[in-house]
Amino acid sequence: MTIEQRESPRRPDHGAANGSGEFVLPDRDVRRKRPPALSFLLRLETMRRVARVASLLLLDYIGVFASIYTVLALKLLFRSEFSWGVAWHDSKHWIAFGYLVTVLMFARVDLYADRPRRPGLAGIATALFQATVIALVFALANGEHFSSYSLFYGSLFFGTVYIGALRHLHTRVTGWLLEQAGYRRRALLVGSGKHIEAVAHALAGKSRTRVDLVGYISLTPRPSNGLRSLGQLEELPDVLVRERVQEVIIADPDFPEERAVELVDLCHQRGVTVHVAPSTMDILTERAEFVPGQTVPLFTLRPPVFEGIDYALKRTFDLVIATVSLILLSPILLVIAVAIRLGSRGPAIYRSVRPGMAGKPFYCFKFRTMREHADQIQDDLEPLNEQSGALFKIRDDPRLTTVGRFLRRFSLDELPQLVNVVRGEMSLVGPRPLPMRDFEKLEEWHKKRYLVLPGITGLWQVSGRAELDFDDLVRLDFVYLERWSVFLDLSILLKTIPAVLSRRGAF
Repeated sequence: MTIEQRESPRRPDHGAANGSGEFVLPDRDVRRKRPPALSFLLRLETMRRVARVASLLLLDYIGVFASIYTVLALKLLFRSEFSWGVAWHDSKHWIAFGYLVTVLMFARVDLYADRPRRPGLAGIATALFQATVIALVFALANGEHFSSYSLFYGSLFFGTVYIGALRHLHTRVTGWLLEQAGYRRRALLVGSGKHIEAVAHALAGKSRTRVDLVGYISLTPRPSNGLRSLGQLEELPDVLVRERVQEVIIADPDFPEERAVELVDLCHQRGVTVHVAPSTMDILTERAEFVPGQTVPLFTLRPPVFEGIDYALKRTFDLVIATVSLILLSPILLVIAVAIRLGSRGPAIYRSVRPGMAGKPFYCFKFRTMREHADQIQDDLEPLNEQSGALFKIRDDPRLTTVGRFLRRFSLDELPQLVNVVRGEMSLVGPRPLPMRDFEKLEEWHKKRYLVLPGITGLWQVSGRAELDFDDLVRLDFVYLERWSVFLDLSILLKTIPAVLSRRGAF
């Protein structure tokens, strides 16, 4: 696009395409400056943002104060010295600093951003954990003395509960209000057919803010997703006006760079927001580290392995939870073992050789769900395989015993893997270990999932389990590797329970 084209006085006000297929920008640019006060009053969106941030700040203050007050009140209660006034006075002593640190940590992770970008409970817990550590270090450095540290870990627990609940209620109520007011994000998808179809399918699910897809403009053969085709990319200026588009979503990681620059400039001229659907590179840049002292700015992509403090945290978390779970579940494990032995011939525990971290094989323990010598007839059952890719799954596997079918249905056959966790061969959460038959069919890009310990549960289990395509399952493993945190592990463990009880995709 040339400067002469930008300055030409003979252009439609809404923008159009010239003979060469390039975009011609409108004379009137909505980005031009207005007087600050007038701009503020004219833009109701600004008022909505102020109301959002103010309401969230108020709810966070209530949550932080309530968590501190609850801990102090319980502490006095256990000492038989409970007093509403004393607890209230002590809470006011800590609230200013605690609230300030919490707000700073929340702002750091976009917890005051607009609805689609705000993190959920995992983000809240992570930010509160960081705020708690900072508050503890500051208090100790300031010479404060504590008979116990219940104020800190108690506030972290109750703060996560209170603030998580308040923010969830805020999201539901404001979402209902926006829906009643008819607020929708009128969006247009731009890109190639297959990517448009994938993004449209994702946006069709639950969203924190309603997205009204008005149609799409595709550079390649049109997708069969039920959306309206709104023409060619050169017709975009007319489409924006005719369809009253508020957002344009580029749904193609390979979208031509020059055309993307023109598209973004055109949309911004008309006050239309532009979003880019994530690609693999967007995930990778989450762990990019700047390398100083280079002529060209460089970023190093660290391998997604758990080491140092990350490994210590994850291993401690795994060891404590697995040990406690084995103790508490021991009566159930004994009953299952007896039922298996009585139901069919063979041992109660099946030892399956599976590749672990870096492909090193180990014995993965499971309750036996099939009759003896079931492995010997698997080759005969290959034509009945119902899964894509490397996985082998049959919904009505004839090798299953009666007890085994029940155990598989509720994933109880996986419980002995808690022993693998204690032994350091597996983790509670991570990519699922595959049998050798499946491992040998993996493509090279699939094997990145073996950079870490395999897990008993993972994003597979809480995102559709056996109903997902194999390549999609592997991509979920990659997302887990890049976004790992202790709170993500905890979130997956909690979500595994309803996923198992609903028996979604389990066979």
